[in-house]
Amino acid sequence: MRAFPFLALFLMVACDTGPPPAASPLPSPTEAALVSPPASASIIPTPALKPTAHLPDRNLTPGEIFPAATVQQVCVSGYAGRVRNVLQAQYVQVYASYGIRYPEPPGSYELDHLVPLELGGDNTNRNLWPEPALPVPGFHQKDQLENYLHDAVCGGGMALADAQAGIASDWVALYHHYVQP
Repeated sequence: MRAFPFLALFLMVACDTGPPPAASPLPSPTEAALVSPPASASIIPTPALKPTAHLPDRNLTPGEIFPAATVQQVCVSGYAGRVRNVLQAQYVQVYASYGIRYPEPPGSYELDHLVPLELGGDNTNRNLWPEPALPVPGFHQKDQLENYLHDAVCGGGMALADAQAGIASDWVALYHHYVQP
């Protein structure tokens, strides 16, 4: 898979390796076309980041995308609702794979798409995980990040592939970078 310029900048910030370069951190539309994943690719997270209680198990939930999803599709109102197709059996399977009984008390967990539907994430178990509300940041804060990234992609400020790779890699660091510095 090709390197993502945005992801390299994000990893510098997330790993606290120094300030970002003075140049624009987001690729131009031409560069964005060059960093799109192959049509059959799923998101492959960066293993160098330490897992936390906020992040899914990368072996169970590396994050996956609908390979054919485009910016034009995900930016149409109602897209996520039209492609949402998570079966009740998936809830049971995914929670069990994480060793969490299902159902949990309301508000304690949500079955979350690591790469959200509104960014072209798919409905496979490899993109789903039981995300806790606590500790903060939890699923409410990830929802804020998802909205921010969706707006950035649909506004032309970020490549879809960069948003997908960033959120799959370490959504917590991305949240602290963009939403709650």
